[in-house]
Amino acid sequence: MTYQERLDKDRMPSHVAIIMDGNGRWAKARGLERSAGHAKGVEVVKKLMEDSATLGISYVTLYTFSTENWNRPIDEVNTLMQLLYDNIDEELFIRNQARLHVIGDMERIPPFVMDKMNRCIERTRHFDRLHVIVALSYSSRWEITEAVRKISLKVASGELKADEISENTVSEALTTDFVPDPELLIRTGGEIRLSNFLLWQSAYTELYFCDTYWPDFNMEELCKAIYYYQHRERRFGLTGDQVEESIN
Repeated sequence: MTYQERLDKDRMPSHVAIIMDGNGRWAKARGLERSAGHAKGVEVVKKLMEDSATLGISYVTLYTFSTENWNRPIDEVNTLMQLLYDNIDEELFIRNQARLHVIGDMERIPPFVMDKMNRCIERTRHFDRLHVIVALSYSSRWEITEAVRKISLKVASGELKADEISENTVSEALTTDFVPDPELLIRTGGEIRLSNFLLWQSAYTELYFCDTYWPDFNMEELCKAIYYYQHRERRFGLTGDQVEESIN
């Protein structure tokens, strides 16, 4: 029996976040340039969109390019930006009734890439079957720092009092204010860390790490991660007995 067949369709996570790791190592293991791994990884993203829509997942957030990635060799950065431009497939979004969102420091993204992304965002803004959130030039520390600045300006202007600041205030100041916190975060490639990704939002997220390099990730790997999620007891600080009582 496959993992897809084992899934409880009534307990699917609404929001899945993914750290897509291992493109370079996948290519190196095959004697290929790192760019070949990135190109293969893009194809996996396209298939993931279709698979997520099929499974009934509502939100998928993809860690595409971090603020730290700007420190990579300039040739690799340029290749990644061109690859992103070449693979913004509006028809794929439309076919899957998927809406594109982008979060991150957009001031650093080349204009030719942003122009094409903005066109896709505009063309898909009325879709609601699947929301694809691309974290681009993103880091959680950058995001939280920006949120602090926004809140500080409100306090300084008198719009908000310091003692009125709550967790909701912070959440609403983040770039992800339009999306629920992820229930499941997947990292491929064998590393076991969050790498500055959705740190605030993942406070109660189930974490799933696998050794599979991103270019080899597929529907069965996704279902395996969701199967793991479905067999976790999500307590949010409560005891197991309290969770059981709330269900009953």
